[in-house]
Amino acid sequence: MPIIAPSILAANFLQLQQTCAMLNESKADWFHLDIMDGRFVPNISFGIPVVNAIKKATSKILDVHLMIVEPEKYIDDFKKAGADSITVHVEACPHLHRNIQQIKDAGLKAGVALNPHTPICMLENILSDIDMVLIMSVNPGFGGQSFIPNSLHKIKELRKLLNKVAPEVLIEVDGGITLKNAAAVIQSGANVLVAGSAIFNTQHPDATIEQFKMVV
Repeated sequence: MPIIAPSILAANFLQLQQTCAMLNESKADWFHLDIMDGRFVPNISFGIPVVNAIKKATSKILDVHLMIVEPEKYIDDFKKAGADSITVHVEACPHLHRNIQQIKDAGLKAGVALNPHTPICMLENILSDIDMVLIMSVNPGFGGQSFIPNSLHKIKELRKLLNKVAPEVLIEVDGGITLKNAAAVIQSGANVLVAGSAIFNTQHPDATIEQFKMVV
């Protein structure tokens, strides 16, 4: 079964405590937390205080996705706030290996994200150093966008490469994931599905999460 990581960005922030309680009782595996700085992406989301508050409300894994410039300045702060895994963008990290080592040295799982235009070959020299690759299947910065179909080819290419050099590395996919395309994403080689609107815009998000878990 795939790992399901509901994106908190799509939740109702006026009911964040209730949302955390619902996710705790659901079959969701991780909490996906999108951190945006208004510089790397054209939006600002939330930061360390919200991560810290969510950590107090759950024992599930906090999967923190940093869509920010200079992420190295904040790794320790996000660890203290409760992050279990931190993903940085290859496009934001001119010293990517150093950034990965900083995350690993902090005792956290390390992921690297690729924007839709960024080729898989950008990761070839660091795949053995990371725990996860995040394929962005929309352009980052806003929720509710439609899945970019070419992402399936990219996932397949990455899975083929990982099977050769680092089969234990997870493939996470974020952007436009729905119950209609989830099976194709998993069949292409993904392990982790991030879904926001497709979960939180339904009448019964917990039931929707259970449906995602059954995707094969």
